[in-house]
Amino acid sequence: MSDAIEKVKCLIIGSGPAGYTAAIYAARANMFPVLYQGEQPGGQLTTTNDVENFPGYPDGITGPEMMIELQKQAERFGTEIRDGWITKVDFSGDVHKVWVHDGKEIHCETVIISTGATAMYLGIPSEQKYLKLGGGVSACAVCDGFFYRNQEVVIVGAGDSACEEAHYLSKLCKKVTMLVRRDEFRASQIMQDRVKNTKNIEIIYNTNTEEVLGDGQLVTGVRAKNNITGEVFDIPATGFFVAIGHKPNTDIFKDFLELDPTGYIINIPGTSKTSIDGVFVSGDAADNVYRQAVTAAGTGCMAALDAERYLASIDSSFEVNTATNY
Repeated sequence: MSDAIEKVKCLIIGSGPAGYTAAIYAARANMFPVLYQGEQPGGQLTTTNDVENFPGYPDGITGPEMMIELQKQAERFGTEIRDGWITKVDFSGDVHKVWVHDGKEIHCETVIISTGATAMYLGIPSEQKYLKLGGGVSACAVCDGFFYRNQEVVIVGAGDSACEEAHYLSKLCKKVTMLVRRDEFRASQIMQDRVKNTKNIEIIYNTNTEEVLGDGQLVTGVRAKNNITGEVFDIPATGFFVAIGHKPNTDIFKDFLELDPTGYIINIPGTSKTSIDGVFVSGDAADNVYRQAVTAAGTGCMAALDAERYLASIDSSFEVNTATNY
């Protein structure tokens, strides 16, 4: 074994609420965690201006500020937080091996995966502009719908998630316009019926988004095009929601862990355990249903506790610190 190989008791891959929470619990349990932040330190919340639904922040907090606080809390207990990302893993043997982007090899007793998922967007320049400005583009109705109370919004998508988000927005917004690219939904019949029977949801079929309109700071509308007739028309709106899916950031694990057909890591129900002993998953890398900061943090806690118990089962000298389990 090369001297260049580092040995780590607990390696956390990815930051965000899941990774940092796992780090807090792992550090308090004397697991000496090392956390690699990934290509987007702090995860998806760093692109969210206002977080008002995470417990403990009665006045709300910005996503970046919240991630900085979580990082400081993890560091306070001794987590070693590193820049960089993991590019390759090998979970085929008794030793869990990972490689950092700069070529460094690390051998880990336990691994906690907190790589999250990436929201899919249309990719048009105006959409990306207002997404970065935080001025009216979102991929999470549950996260951001509150900011559009009694306003008119547009949502793009045709699957179950799009229908669910449109229905959620209909409870908050004056009007929800739903743009469906084809002449039919991909959603289940029950979800289709739900949006079709909601009075303030207007569904426009055979329609693509051409441009997100705005005043340079905030969204003011959406320019759409009928893909059969070619008609171009504008829809007044203060919010533009994209619900065309998420891609879990799990590609480097596909040769070793059990994934579902869309790439989410499959965990043993009620635990954070994966198909490989000593490898655990938390956050959106395994969650295609809730995708909330608070649920991610909860599974980060689970992953650290599961890793702690795993270490105790293979190392008689390692004791579970019950004082940390609250």
